[in-house]
Amino acid sequence: MASCPMDQLKSQPLWVLALLTLSSLYLLKFLFSILRWVYVNFLRPAKNLKKYGSWALVTGPTDGIGKAFAFQLARKGLNLVLVGRNPEKLKDVSTAIRAKFERIEIKTVVVDFSGDLSDGVKRIGEVIEGLDVGVLINNVGISYPYARFFHEVDEKLLADLIKINVEGTTKVTQVVLPGMIKRKRGAIVNIGSGAAIVIPSDPLYSVYAAAKAYVDQFSRCLYVEYKKSGIDVQCQVPLYVATKMASIRRSSFFVPSTDGYARAAMRWIGYEPRCTPYWPHSIMWALANSLPEAVVDAWRLNFCLAIRKKGQSKDSRKKE
Repeated sequence: MASCPMDQLKSQPLWVLALLTLSSLYLLKFLFSILRWVYVNFLRPAKNLKKYGSWALVTGPTDGIGKAFAFQLARKGLNLVLVGRNPEKLKDVSTAIRAKFERIEIKTVVVDFSGDLSDGVKRIGEVIEGLDVGVLINNVGISYPYARFFHEVDEKLLADLIKINVEGTTKVTQVVLPGMIKRKRGAIVNIGSGAAIVIPSDPLYSVYAAAKAYVDQFSRCLYVEYKKSGIDVQCQVPLYVATKMASIRRSSFFVPSTDGYARAAMRWIGYEPRCTPYWPHSIMWALANSLPEAVVDAWRLNFCLAIRKKGQSKDSRKKE
């Protein structure tokens, strides 16, 4: 009489049983990860952002991701405080938003994040005094004009990279946060970068990547500090998006337009402390993490060297 599968399994050595158990657990974990990925990317409902407050503040709203965020927030019915350095562009964006969403109130604050930041932040504080600012989008930031070695970064660019990406995000958060604490609700979104999180290194963009790594750690710490105060802090980590800063003109499946990214990003606000809202980016993230760091480093270095060469050629033509 043939023995049953259970008897055969019991007759196996202990190490085989342990290996089968671990394999089963790993498979279950993998399946759970896939199911969760599907849920958070396609099925999980977006939060009602108006529950955080009736106003949203966006830095860097005159172009790129910041501008797309401003339109998406207005679409959700939030009034806007737009903070940027160019008064004419702020006026143009405000006019365009009002033309599309007539009931939205908009206030603008002119702040040059590479200039006198203390004075600019003071003016932000004066404008938001008494406003129910429930959502903060810290989007303002700069990168290199093109890839370059660290010793090629001039003093002005070095100062701006740190002041705008690090100090700007920190100071704006500092002036908005007390109101959220008082009301016991709020959502803070800091825009990070795949250059700091997804890939092991970003050669020839070292200061930019380091600044964005600060933004990620800053966000995570605030998430833990203020979670019990009703404030959700999040670092969003996009990879390439079709923006002027990224020097990408056309969108594609893996490179969304600014509107495409912002639409995806809105669904993630208030959830995980770190996320990659545009789902094809998460596939690229998984691929990057599956490869040896040395392979990714070598690919990234060669890629950035090509960008550097193009940038130097453009600079040479301008000087001629």
